[in-house]
Amino acid sequence: MAAYYSEHTKYFVSVDCIIFGFDDNKLKLLLGKRQMDPGRGEWSLYGGFVEPHENLDQCANRALYSLTGLKDIYMKQVGAFGAVDRDPGERVISVAYCALIKVEDYDKKLLNAHNLEWIYLDELPKLYSDHNDMIKKALTLLRKRISTEPLSFNLLPDLFTLTQLQHVYEAVLGEEIDKRNFRKRIKNIDFIEKTDLIDKKTSKRGAALYRFNKKTYMEDPTFKL
Repeated sequence: MAAYYSEHTKYFVSVDCIIFGFDDNKLKLLLGKRQMDPGRGEWSLYGGFVEPHENLDQCANRALYSLTGLKDIYMKQVGAFGAVDRDPGERVISVAYCALIKVEDYDKKLLNAHNLEWIYLDELPKLYSDHNDMIKKALTLLRKRISTEPLSFNLLPDLFTLTQLQHVYEAVLGEEIDKRNFRKRIKNIDFIEKTDLIDKKTSKRGAALYRFNKKTYMEDPTFKL
């Protein structure tokens, strides 16, 4: 391979994964403490450096799979972070990715394997470098998209109640939603299907269970709540 751009300084490129889950009516993040210098022992997002044969999405998918054991999960690029002094070790430009997973699908053995913990968003500690800023930007993007994309179903079990669905919206938006108006809007969305099943675990009276019909959504992906 020809040695082009030899007059320019080379930098490291990495990805950082912001993995959201939903539990106990709250958003939570999959975090760990760094196992390497610099910043060993500090709370941190996890990710990895881009390998020579990878593009950015491939690197993010590799990192997400190693951390969650899951494939084909919701993943979106949040943005690039390249402050000169963001990493005290070397000049590292990081591209952050946001992922949404169902906590019930997550293999808990991976928590120990990677020294990870689920931390509620409202209990977020100070993280390594600019990782707190990455999370803030990811949350801002989720809040913009949740009314125009069916994001919430990536956090919920396959069968859910309307109360659970409302709690996801409230957790992402960071504010309470009027129950009556929310359910009125939900009834006008074709791809949220009511089933004949009843939830008796989270509701004393027994609440109807719903599901997301992806096929119906793909036939008409225009969506606004």
